[in-house]
This record gives sequence, structure tokens and C-alpha cells, in this order.
Amino acid sequence: MTVLPRGVPGAARAPIARRSRRRLVGVIAVAASAVLALSGCTTWFAGSANTADGGSGSGFSTGGASAGSSTPTGEQVDADLKPFYDQALAWKSCDSGFECATASVPIDWSNPTGDTIELALIKQPAKSSTRQGTLFVNPGGPGVSALDFVKDSVDFAVDPEVQQQYDIVGFDPRGVGASSAVKCVTSAQMDSYLYDIVPGKRGSAEWLSGAAAVAKSFGSGCASDTGALLGHIDTESTVRDLDALRASVGDTGLNYLGYSYGTFIGSEYATLFPDKVRRMTIDGVVDPTSTGFASSIGQAKGFEGALRAYLADCLDGSNCPFSGSVDTAAKQVQTLLNAVDTTPITSSDGRKLGSASLLTAIFYPLYTQDSWPYLSQMIAQVKQGDATLAFQLADAYNGRKPDGSYQNNQTEAFTAINCLDYPAVTDAATIASQNAQLIAAAPTFGPWWTYGDVGCANWPEAATRTPGPVSYDGSATILVVGTTDDPATPYSDALDVSKQLAKSQLITYKGEGHTAYGTSSCVHALVDDYFLTGTAPTSDPQCTT
Repeated sequence: MTVLPRGVPGAARAPIARRSRRRLVGVIAVAASAVLALSGCTTWFAGSANTADGGSGSGFSTGGASAGSSTPTGEQVDADLKPFYDQALAWKSCDSGFECATASVPIDWSNPTGDTIELALIKQPAKSSTRQGTLFVNPGGPGVSALDFVKDSVDFAVDPEVQQQYDIVGFDPRGVGASSAVKCVTSAQMDSYLYDIVPGKRGSAEWLSGAAAVAKSFGSGCASDTGALLGHIDTESTVRDLDALRASVGDTGLNYLGYSYGTFIGSEYATLFPDKVRRMTIDGVVDPTSTGFASSIGQAKGFEGALRAYLADCLDGSNCPFSGSVDTAAKQVQTLLNAVDTTPITSSDGRKLGSASLLTAIFYPLYTQDSWPYLSQMIAQVKQGDATLAFQLADAYNGRKPDGSYQNNQTEAFTAINCLDYPAVTDAATIASQNAQLIAAAPTFGPWWTYGDVGCANWPEAATRTPGPVSYDGSATILVVGTTDDPATPYSDALDVSKQLAKSQLITYKGEGHTAYGTSSCVHALVDDYFLTGTAPTSDPQCTT
């Protein structure tokens, strides 16, 4: 899904992934003691083979004791696909209570006899004898590691009661993490790509030229270091991978829980393999009909709304770094963003805090309402000329470690997947019109969403997908969960996708934050009951708790 500038160097970006509050709390707690801890979307494969510097690390390993092999379904597929659908996964112990394996899939599903890639999986076996099968989980992104999500946060990902009856499996999608991955730049080059301030006023000839040059250089590095895989990490290919994995683990029907971008994978799966859906819940929904611009403006509005809700709460409390009305405070936010572009704040490691990095630090705590106090702390510091906490939040968001290396390849994968899934807009008149709409829809954040296709317009691989509706004519009911004030995935997307998937049930959570399963006790109970008994609500419960 296109969110914020896709691959624009030095631009804030907001991967849409389910994020654990405990990780953000960890960042703040460590900041208080002036020691930076790892606390990003993903933390396990800090030294994996797919870090920015391409180190060999040992985060993912299938070298442990054998834990048995899967028994594939043996279902009828074309002869060329049988090696992938019939492969028995050799599970091996990889950490306390977890098992790991790798699977082989074709680089190009339209040419299954060609070259192959590897997918890395992690499994927590069902904890009781009443096992119902495998529950595949994806946290979103694109580019976020599902292995890390399951390994580090399985209780956050899936309720313990559901863990009793399902093997919980996360696999890194093609291009991501410990699977055959996109590789582009060194850590130092990634620092430059994410944190350097592009010269010139945004939208000026100088800025556009500089942004395009950096984007071309980044894309060139991805092409040379990744090879043929770079043109085949689109979402449809990942969906086809998921179906082969379903058969390989021995499940005749797919059980799936997808958050954020993971909902895109789920709805596309339901479209391509409707008769294979057993139980599916998608939470924090992405509408596949949305163009890149529609997604961008929807998310710009979402974060603008979350900011205003935060400001209203902040102004009603004590120690708020803003003053006046919500409108006045919103203008103060924009003044601060402009100020750090004019006079960047230098951090202790020499990096300079500009508006893009500050925006990243703002967006992170806006994902969940209970993180708003940390946003106030960070803003107060920045107003005093201290960028410490701002960089800690931005680094956590970007997966940057204390030593300056990166724990994963989420930035490379995020850009590469989006550029294949969403055609870039290059017409100058259309771009100008879209820029004006963005600024009108989100006066505070909209100006930084403009020119969002600079990165993909200079990407070495052409888009392979045209946005369009999903459909579903299977027999199982799909649960579609939407939060009314979700800053990252607009509630309207959940409404639209629930209509596109004919046999689905919308579950609305009236509240703040990105995704609802871990926030709303009402949603939590309904989703758990659905996975455990197969019972879906017959009408939207309009959850408020």
C-alpha cells in the first residue's frame, strides 16, 4: 500500500504495521536512562543475513534439533507446481518453544520451472491436543517481518486461548527479512537515504532534482544487489506463496490473521483462492481499489485526525508543549516542522533533525492513544533544541540499531513492494492537482505527502499491478475489522472491502488507534470466538469497549 512518499529520500514514511505499545514504552524508558535500546517494528534478526550491510548474523537458524516434518495435503495441482505444494517442511528447534523451517517457491509463479527463492518460517506449535490447524499471521508493512512478530510478540499477535488450538506461523514474505530479501545499500548509505535533508525547498527544481538523483541511486543499488527477485516481490506473488505454504503445512483450508498491509494479502488471497479460505480475519484494512494517491490522501487525513485528537487531549491536560486552541496548536506543529528544516537540530552522532525525521518521530506515537504522552515529551525536547528522543523514536521506527546498523530490510522492502503494486504518477499537471488536494485535506501533514511518487517514478522495475477491487465467493465468512479513528488505514477502507468481499462481516470498533484486536475487548472476544468455534457475528456489533 502506498503510504506517505514512496521511496522519497529523506521523507517521512509510515509503514502500516501493527505495533506493540510495549516497544514504544521501551524506547521511552531507555531514553530516560540515556541508553538507546532496540525497539522497532521488528527486533529478532538484529544480525540476520539481510541487514543493510549484508552481515551473516545468526538471528534465523534451522540448525537446531529436528522437530519433525510437515505432511503436505497432496492436493491436485499442475505438475509444474507440485514441487512447491508437495514439499515437506523440515521443522527444527530454533528457540524455546519455537520451530523454524525454510520453503522453496519460484521467483516467478508464471514460470514455476525457473529459478527459486527461499521463504523463512517460524512456528509455535499448538499448546493443546485439540489442534485445529495452522494460523498464519502477518503484521503488515509492507516489509515488516512476520517471523519477528511471532517470535517477539506472539501473545500480542494472537490470544493465548487461540494459541492452544492452532500452530501459530509467521513467514517473511518474499523480499523481506530472513527470506530471500531485497538488498540495496550499506548502513551508512541507509542513514543518508533516511535522514539526510534534500537541498532546496520541497517542490523546487533543486529539491526535485536532488530527490530524483538519490532515488535513482537507491534503486540502482537495489537492482544490482537483489537481481531478478526485485521484479517479483509484488503482493500477488506473496499470495501465491501463501497458498503453497498452506498446502505444505498440511491444511486444506487457510486460517489467517492479517493486520494493516497484511489485510491486503488476505483479501487478495480470498480473491485468488476463495475455496481455500477456512477462517480469515483482517484488521486495519487496506482497500485494494485505492490508487497510490487515494491511499496517501486517506492516510494523510488519518494522521491529521489523530494529531488533532492528541492535541485536544494534550491541551486539556498538564505539561502540554502546545497552547491555545487545537487549530492554533496544529499550526505550532507545522511551524516546528518548518523550523527544523530552516535550522536543523544536530544530534550527538552528527545527524541533523529535519522535518522528515521529526515527522517519523511524531507518527510513531500517534499509532496508539496510550502513547500520546511520549509524543509530548519528544516535542518538548525538540522545542528546547534537543533531538535525542526524536531520533530515538525515528530510529526505532526505521529499525536502526544503536551502533548505526539496521536490524532488518524493512525500508528496502517497503519501497520495492509498493513500487510494484502501485503505478507511479509522472504527469506534472496531475501531480500539482494531487499536491493541492493533499494540502487541503491535511493542512499540517499534507505538505510533506506531496511529490510522493518521486521514488517509484525513478524505480528500476515497472509496476506490475493495477489497483482494482477484490472479490470473494467462498463459503466461509471473513471478518473485516475497522477502527473509526485509525490514523494509518482509514475506516472507509474497511467499509469498502467488506462490500467487495460478498461473504464477510464488518466489525466496527469506535475508537482511536491502528488495528483493534489488541485494543478492543469486544473485538478481541469476537475474533477469538470466531477462530475457536467458527462462529461469526451476524451483524456489525459496533464495539465501543
